[in-house]
Amino acid sequence: MNPRQRRGVLFILLSALLAVVVFVVVAAYVGDVSSQVGDKVTVYRAADDLPAYTELSEETLVADEVPARWLSESAQVTQDDLVGRKVGVAVQEGTMLTTDMLVAASDLSPTEREIAIKVDQVTGIADRVAPGDYVDIYAVFADVAGLPKQVQVLVRNVRVVSVRGSQVETDDDSLTGQQTVVPVTLALEPNDALAVTYAAAFAEEVRLVGLPTGTGGDRTGEQSEFDADELGGTAVPEGVGN
Repeated sequence: MNPRQRRGVLFILLSALLAVVVFVVVAAYVGDVSSQVGDKVTVYRAADDLPAYTELSEETLVADEVPARWLSESAQVTQDDLVGRKVGVAVQEGTMLTTDMLVAASDLSPTEREIAIKVDQVTGIADRVAPGDYVDIYAVFADVAGLPKQVQVLVRNVRVVSVRGSQVETDDDSLTGQQTVVPVTLALEPNDALAVTYAAAFAEEVRLVGLPTGTGGDRTGEQSEFDADELGGTAVPEGVGN
């Protein structure tokens, strides 16, 4: 073998060695990237811009594959988890949909109804009421046709569903001309919902009364109404001045 042939063989061996080294380096890099990325899972993105309270359907969703290790738990949802639910905020096209974007699923029983009333710092227990709490609902009737001036317990053991942010409303009786109110959503049986709706419209005041945690004992001995008779005076009939 002449020198020229030997150089050719050497170059071939060096090329083969370099090819093996490059293969090993690339394989190691791919393995390292794969170990960092990990398994991929399917997530769902908005197929179009979605206004708040849009009900999700298969047409509004686009599937995508992303590494599981980079996802929050709220983003790991299936299509069945999303279809039929509503988004609580406006969502732009391509946004990944997560459970914390969805309107909470109703936990009402078949006989319960949701109703919202507005309370202030006093009638709402100084902002101490929170979702999951149980309250009694009192109504103060002052000048409602056919009713004496008294306080009545409208409903007992009412579950609070949600408490929304405060709102400022006009109040002619206030020194500032405004008052801050908070909408509180309650779960009520249909007849109780009617009673609370009537009181919210016509009573002088509707008040939430906080209850101890785990309230569920026998409360049959508690009074359901109170007027001046209880204080040793005379109950004032409707339409009669103080």
